[in-house]
Amino acid sequence: MFLAGHRGLVGSALLKALAAKGEYQVLTRTRQELDLTDETTVGCFLQNERPDWVILAAAKVGGIMANKSHPADFIATNLAIQQSAIMGAFRAGVPNFAFLSSSCVYPKITPQPIPETALLTGSLEPTNSAYAIAKLAGMELCNALSIQHGVNYFSVVPPNVYGPRDNFDPQGSHVLASLMRKFHEALPDGPVECWGTGTPRREFLPSDLLASGILHLMSLPRVSGHVNVGTGRSITIRELAETMQRITGHRGEIIWNTDFPDGFPEKTMDVLRMTELGWRAEFDFETSLREAYGWFCEHRAGARTS
Repeated sequence: MFLAGHRGLVGSALLKALAAKGEYQVLTRTRQELDLTDETTVGCFLQNERPDWVILAAAKVGGIMANKSHPADFIATNLAIQQSAIMGAFRAGVPNFAFLSSSCVYPKITPQPIPETALLTGSLEPTNSAYAIAKLAGMELCNALSIQHGVNYFSVVPPNVYGPRDNFDPQGSHVLASLMRKFHEALPDGPVECWGTGTPRREFLPSDLLASGILHLMSLPRVSGHVNVGTGRSITIRELAETMQRITGHRGEIIWNTDFPDGFPEKTMDVLRMTELGWRAEFDFETSLREAYGWFCEHRAGARTS
């Protein structure tokens, strides 16, 4: 098996879960050892190694401001990575491929919770449409190869993921990691600026549970299309901020800067299909968040904060 992106948030959780399971010999390569945007190099690597699985957890990712400021980087880099990995795997005869997508591929305005059937039924959220289009292309390529050639290539669609090895840079991170750093640095009673109105709803999943869900899908004989892997539950950004304040012990003021965009009004996923496939995410959010904050405090010097 080749796990691409083993040093990232999801990839590191997958590497740990795979090691615990002990059923796979896992190949990994750092960015310096293998440039995933180089289709020729990746193709040669996969031809030489011929793994039975490829998991693509590598991607250029970021929050609202990063996506809004650098849309060309997000679409070009992710398209290149996906083309190299997916087509390289297919040409090398790799029979199984798990592609990590994102809930931002769904339309901005869609029924809640969002079923898999909502894909491509409406317009995307403009602040991250470039990233979403790249991910949609990867999903469609996996599905097309599966239909045309019978390979077991499928996509996993998670909600906002958090945990060890997250990106804590306020300009480039997702909302949970960004707020965690902001509240920590404002301790004990400095003001914390939060972006938007605080009203959008988001679903959050710890990285170790996402890894568990992906491994469950890999244990099945075959998976078609794309599968939502999440909790089916969401909270408002305001509730998240208040929870983060409580966990960190912050006692200062929270300021909501409405000059910044909210993004999706709500992203809560329908997880009925995943439940029917035999897996459910069971955890206590606040306890899990405290564990994530503990990791941040312990590893802050080496965490991605810029």
